[in-house]
Amino acid sequence: MKFSMQKKISQKTNDLGNLVIRFTGDSGDGMQLTGMQFSDTSALMGNDVATFPNYPAEIRAPQGSKYGVSGFQVHISDKEIFSPGDELDLLVAMNPAALKENIGDLAPGKMLMVDSDAFSEKFLKKSGYATNPLEDGSLDAYRVIAVPMTSNTQNALEGFEMDRKAKFRSKNMYTLGIVYWMYGRELGHTNSFLEKKFGNNSTVCKANKKVLLAGNVYAQNLELIATHYQVQPAALKKGLYRIIRGSQATAWGLVAAAQKAGMELFLGSYPITPASDILNELVKHSELSVKAFQAEDEIAAVSSAIGASFAGHLGVTSTSGPGLALKGEAIGLAMMAELPLVVINAQRGGPSTGMPTKTEQSDLMQALYGRNGESPTIVVASRSPAHCFDMAFEAARLSVEHMTPVVLMSDGFIGNGSEPWLIKKLADLPDIKPHMAKDPQGWTPYTRDKNKLARQWALPGMAGFEHRIGGLEKHEHTGDVNMVPENHETMTKIRAEKVKRVENYIPQLEIHGVQSGKLLVVGWGGTFGSLFTACKEMREEGVEIGFSHFDYINPLPKNTADVLKAFDTIVVCELNAGQLVKILRNAFPDQHFVQYNKIQGLPFTNGELKNKMNSLLSAGGK
Repeated sequence: MKFSMQKKISQKTNDLGNLVIRFTGDSGDGMQLTGMQFSDTSALMGNDVATFPNYPAEIRAPQGSKYGVSGFQVHISDKEIFSPGDELDLLVAMNPAALKENIGDLAPGKMLMVDSDAFSEKFLKKSGYATNPLEDGSLDAYRVIAVPMTSNTQNALEGFEMDRKAKFRSKNMYTLGIVYWMYGRELGHTNSFLEKKFGNNSTVCKANKKVLLAGNVYAQNLELIATHYQVQPAALKKGLYRIIRGSQATAWGLVAAAQKAGMELFLGSYPITPASDILNELVKHSELSVKAFQAEDEIAAVSSAIGASFAGHLGVTSTSGPGLALKGEAIGLAMMAELPLVVINAQRGGPSTGMPTKTEQSDLMQALYGRNGESPTIVVASRSPAHCFDMAFEAARLSVEHMTPVVLMSDGFIGNGSEPWLIKKLADLPDIKPHMAKDPQGWTPYTRDKNKLARQWALPGMAGFEHRIGGLEKHEHTGDVNMVPENHETMTKIRAEKVKRVENYIPQLEIHGVQSGKLLVVGWGGTFGSLFTACKEMREEGVEIGFSHFDYINPLPKNTADVLKAFDTIVVCELNAGQLVKILRNAFPDQHFVQYNKIQGLPFTNGELKNKMNSLLSAGGK
């Protein structure tokens, strides 16, 4: 149904348990900022929050075209949530292209809000509409709220000394003001944000604040919807929270690890989507002994990090799939020199340039095997935006204490997404103990810890600890260049065994739900929220199902075989063509594995996951 803008509707308040909104428009319409402000305000009001930003790949797509559509989905709830939601309650479409690209995700009966001013003949044609959907009846299945947002914004800013384009840029605040009223959100946080963001431009600050209020008053006066909705605060674990993005959490986890290890942090990086935000965040923290270096290319970036590690810093490099390919030889050097190195791979859709702003779990095989020779590294993965802090800290701990590179797998979904994070105290984090050389008497470059097989870390300038380093094979003890066949085989096996022994220093694999039975759902990385939610909902519906998620992939947790043996069928769900499932099939050939894959640049939805699990259970796991 459509709401007339000239008629008031009898209005009441209704409590919602969950709310999912997607803000969509041109990349210049400010939808990411709008979504983040709604998320932050909701978090401050006590809701749990999960978000999913979705950016266009084209840098300067034509205005009003489908190629330039940008979106931001936010899920808020009165209970703990783990995914950005499945079914939309409200779709905001700022132009016809945004409507065209997103209307398929809106169920009949749900609300659709549009900027009616944008539905001109020009933009309708650009987006592929033969007729105006606001007039031809094609949207009758939805609760349509058509608001002249552009012209109302212009009217609200009459008298402001701003050009027409500058005024247009404020219409996202008008939209936000409307949505704030619809769902009982307060304006205070966004007003404070605007004062901080535009502190040096009072005209722009006042304009945005006025437009935000104008949208809110417009909605209030016309009572655009019959029901005024509220989402009550969530009962989260007590403590001090803040909204955090995955890339930001990754950077902070690295800083915390360096502080706990008593080391300076060095990031050598080259800008690449979606990993650039890690570099952008770390450059802000020089007061915490952080050095961030933007290199001329990916090879220089990783090589500088290895040099920093050789000098006693926590050496880190960040990239995405194409950059990881270029870093391969240097990572092999760090593995062979047995130096700490944290490599962060924020995955995106590939191959080659692929879909740089879309999420995908397509680099696991590259992380495991993408180097020449026998070059095993530790591989771990983050599961959510807040969890990026924990796994960045853990990657640094494992790398420093075991003297070997660690590849930390993230992805665009969790790197760009955000959620509440329970702020941690540095004193509560575990210590990180570098394996430093101390006594030169009897020391050799490959004197090893008997349990971890980690060699001692001797820095340049330490008297009595001079040694060779480089990419040529070294003698088992002296570190001198050595090409004896038997020595090469010995060193190769030692380096592999060192990584294998990490299984003694990582957590066991956990099972959520039933501990044995017909079906175990398995995932890794950023699929956690969707998989956990789908399995939880199925158990609440009476379905006996287990769920395990791999944060540690090389080596696998020590109890992996026992977990898998407890179930008849294991379905491995991945946003790729099937990479973890190949590893598991190779390691556990007697188990029955089924794979479920999605390669669309989008995360799993709860609905499609539940349909797959139910079909497997009905078919006896086949």
